[in-house]
Amino acid sequence: MRRVTLFVNGSARNGKVVAVYGTLSDLLSVASNKLGIKATSVYNGKGGLIDDIALIRDDDVLFVCEGEPFIDPQTDGRAQEELTGSHTDWLTLNVGGRYFTTTRSTLVNKEPDSMLAHMFKDKDAWGNKQDPRGAFLIDRSPEYFEPILNYLRHGQLIVNDGINLLGSPALFLGVLEEARFFGIDSLIEHLEVAIKNSQPAEDHSPISRKEFVRFLLATPTKSELRCQGLNFSGADLSRLDLRYINFKMANLSRCNLAHANLCCANLERADLSGSVLDCANLQGVKMLCSNAEGASLKGCNFEDPSGLKANLEGKFLFGVDMEGSQMTGINLRVATLKNAKLKNCNLRGATLAGTDLENCDLSGCDLQEANLRGSNVKGAIFEEMLTPLHMSQSVR
Repeated sequence: MRRVTLFVNGSARNGKVVAVYGTLSDLLSVASNKLGIKATSVYNGKGGLIDDIALIRDDDVLFVCEGEPFIDPQTDGRAQEELTGSHTDWLTLNVGGRYFTTTRSTLVNKEPDSMLAHMFKDKDAWGNKQDPRGAFLIDRSPEYFEPILNYLRHGQLIVNDGINLLGSPALFLGVLEEARFFGIDSLIEHLEVAIKNSQPAEDHSPISRKEFVRFLLATPTKSELRCQGLNFSGADLSRLDLRYINFKMANLSRCNLAHANLCCANLERADLSGSVLDCANLQGVKMLCSNAEGASLKGCNFEDPSGLKANLEGKFLFGVDMEGSQMTGINLRVATLKNAKLKNCNLRGATLAGTDLENCDLSGCDLQEANLRGSNVKGAIFEEMLTPLHMSQSVR
C-alpha cells in the first residue's frame, strides 16, 4: 500500500494523507471527499500531470485541482509586492459558502480604515482562517457582500445581473448593515442618502370603489374590516354591504352611500359632510360626534327590531336632510340639527335632550315619548304633528 499527501492546487496548507489503491478515478474520488472539492486531475510537485496511478510513489506530495492549470504553491507574491509597492496579489474569499476572487488592493485601497482593509493589508496579520481550497473564510451573507465588493472595485452600487442597487430597495437595509459591519464609511453615507430618497411620497389619494370592493371580497363576512382613518372622499359606495365596518375618524365626505347597509357600523367622529345616505340601513349605527353637515339621509332606517338603538350623540348635522327616516329610539342628545329637514320622521322615544333644533322642520313627525328637555326649538316647525307635544317633554 502506498500513501501520499494531497493538497488543493496552489496551496501548501491543510493537506490530507490518504492511501492509494485501485485506479486514478478512485484516488480522485477520495481526494474530492477529503478536500471538499470536485477533483478532476492530479499534479506532482513540479507541475506534471499524472494520468496513471502507477506513476505515483509512496510519500509523494500531490496537488489536486478542479480543472484549472497547475499553480505552484511555492510562488511568493511578496517579491512582486515589494517591486510594485502595492497589494496586487489575488485572493479568494469564501463568504457564507460562496466564493469571490479579487485582489488585495481592491480590499485595501478604497477604504483603508475598514475592517476588510485591516484583515488583508498585511499577510497573516489577522490570522485569517482558510478553507481546504485556501479561500479566506468570512461568515457573512454573500448576497449583501457582493454589492460591497463591487463598490470597492469601481465605486458603484451594482448587484446581480448588473441591476443597479437603487432600483432594488429591498437590498438597501441588508447591504447597509453589512457596510456598517465592515466599516465602509463612504458606502454607508451613500446608502443612507439613497434609502431616504427612495421612500415613496405619502399617498393621500382617496380609496376607489374598485379597491374597496376587492378588500370586501377578501374579508370573511364575520370579520370586522378596519377602515379607521382611511380616506374615501367622493367614493361611490352605494348599495354595498358595509355592516360592522369600523369607519371611525374616516373621511367619507361627498361619498355616495345611498341604499348601503351600514348596520352596526362605527362612524364615530367620521366626516360625512355632503355625503348621500338616502335609504341607507343605519340600524344600530354609531355616529358619536361625527360631522354630517349638508348630508342627505332621506328615508334612512335607524330602527332596529331587536332594540339596538342608533347613537348619534353630539353629531354635527347642520342643514342635514333626513326627511322620512325611521328613527325610533335614536340617541341625538346634544347633537346639532340646526336648519335640518326632519319632515315626516319617526322620532318616537328619541333622545333629543340638549339638541339644537333651531329652525328645524319637524312637521309631520311622530315625537311621542321623545325627550326634548333642554333642546333649542327656536323657530322650529311643528305643523301637522302626528301626536301632541307635551310640555313635560321639553321642560324639566
